[in-house]
Amino acid sequence: MANKAHVIISVILPVFFSTTCEAIKCYDCNSANNSACLDLHMPRMNAIIPVVDCSKALPNSISKQFFCRKITQTILHPDHTPEVRITRGCGWVKSKRECYTADNKDHLETVCQCFGDMCNAAAALRDVKLTAVTLLAAILVFIRSWRA
Repeated sequence: MANKAHVIISVILPVFFSTTCEAIKCYDCNSANNSACLDLHMPRMNAIIPVVDCSKALPNSISKQFFCRKITQTILHPDHTPEVRITRGCGWVKSKRECYTADNKDHLETVCQCFGDMCNAAAALRDVKLTAVTLLAAILVFIRSWRA
């Protein structure tokens, strides 16, 4: 009976006194310098995109609860057509919402977070729709300002 107690204590005590760190792996790329980052659903594209362990990629981060993030930006150039840029990587400051948008003078962006290994490969259908509608609105604003 005493041996069973020692085994149980030796297994349970380390669990209580260990520090936790969530390890998660995410795709890490920027379409500005790696066009494969634009669409990971094309055949074999995900084979050439780096995957990083967030706890090793961001070891000095205050937060240890990492997640994957995908940012879709529409860069609004005043002298030519807008450019879509995608950035995938690790995140450490969580948003209250799964996805949110930001609208700035020179760019529009949709930021989505997810919490499984390499989950930042996929684009939710609603994100694609939101980006398309945002891009259309940006083009219409650009055309109106050009005519004026």
